[in-house]
Amino acid sequence: CLPANQERLATGKLATVQFHPSAQVVMTAGHDRSVSLFQVDAIKNPRIQSIYLESFPIYKACFSVDGEQVIATGTHHKMFFVYDMMSGSIIPIQKVRGVEERFLRNFEVSPDGSFMLLTGTSGYLHLLSMKTKELISTMKVNGRCTASAFTPDSSKIYSYSKEGEVFIWDVRSRKCLHKFEDEGSLEGKCIAVSKNNQYVACGSASGVVNLYTTDVCLKENHPKPVKAIMNLVTSATCVTFNPTTEILAVASRETDEAVKLV
Repeated sequence: CLPANQERLATGKLATVQFHPSAQVVMTAGHDRSVSLFQVDAIKNPRIQSIYLESFPIYKACFSVDGEQVIATGTHHKMFFVYDMMSGSIIPIQKVRGVEERFLRNFEVSPDGSFMLLTGTSGYLHLLSMKTKELISTMKVNGRCTASAFTPDSSKIYSYSKEGEVFIWDVRSRKCLHKFEDEGSLEGKCIAVSKNNQYVACGSASGVVNLYTTDVCLKENHPKPVKAIMNLVTSATCVTFNPTTEILAVASRETDEAVKLV
């Protein structure tokens, strides 16, 4: 296959590559301060458009669930941008009232499209309305939160702390339902919940990815993983399930070609 972004190769590190939820379009975004959209036809992969965000190296970009917006956070900024693809406008969100953070980097969008979860410092998690980008509520984990994932029905959030604990939150009440320790984790890095809500995968700094069943996670404080995946030798920085929950991808950005499909 041709490179998806061959019509406009990035000049800096790519931070995000994501397929559009409904169209044959792929987005790239990264440290060269640009977001680009390409039509994926495998013949030419023509570029649809690129937007440039001045002095704003992108840490993460993500499509909204309806595919009409792109949200982008920066590497060292407390603001973020919303790119409205329907109107072609770039909307800066300078300040979210009630969110006191030096940097806003990591975030998740709920599968039902109604929430945006910002990961703050010191264990704070800020739940925003996707529609208004206003703060609904703030939750706090013990220690520092490194990664979060919504369940497929958007009713719960799994938050993984740097200390290796996973907190399970109820989205409606914003109460902590349960917490458990990820077995053998020295430092939590990434987490994913499968689309059928059957499994939770936790990746840690040692490179081990533990796979749990969700029913065990909700009951036990020291659950046993169904499987411990030991294939990565550097820190596991990405875990994600395919839509049918038959394949789990585990990857490390710390070394070349460290991508495994389980």
